[in-house]
Amino acid sequence: EGVIQDKKKAVEWLTKAAEKGFAESQHNLGSMYFDGEGVTQDKKKAVELYTKAAEQGFAASQYNLGFMYNKGEGVIQDKKKAVEWLTKAAEQGDAAAQYSLGFMYNNGEGVTQDNKKAVKWYTKAAEQGIKEAQNNLNILCQKNPWACK
Repeated sequence: EGVIQDKKKAVEWLTKAAEKGFAESQHNLGSMYFDGEGVTQDKKKAVELYTKAAEQGFAASQYNLGFMYNKGEGVIQDKKKAVEWLTKAAEQGDAAAQYSLGFMYNNGEGVTQDNKKAVKWYTKAAEQGIKEAQNNLNILCQKNPWACK
């Protein structure tokens, strides 16, 4: 805003802030590496930057790491690590992480399948307006009404 868009310049400034330990800058720079904006796409570098921010409690980075471990993007796929990072973000109220965690408990991905925990996380995401969580919660409760009490 107020300047000509220059993603390479944005990377330059974000790098300076990220090197000083600013979690939001680490996250934003990680996103630029993930998408290849202003830099050559490098998902391993994105993981490195997201990890730095996530370890400082930055929920969006915790979610992104969970996503990347779940899909095996920039890291070796590890569903258990995905659940660990998604749980950290979900506990901070990140709706996307709550939905993803509900899905993983519902399907037994990285965790033992658990309908009650799936309901818990789907409900939290649904209450924040995540339509997929609302839909999955409805289906789960129709099939397993005992889990929704």
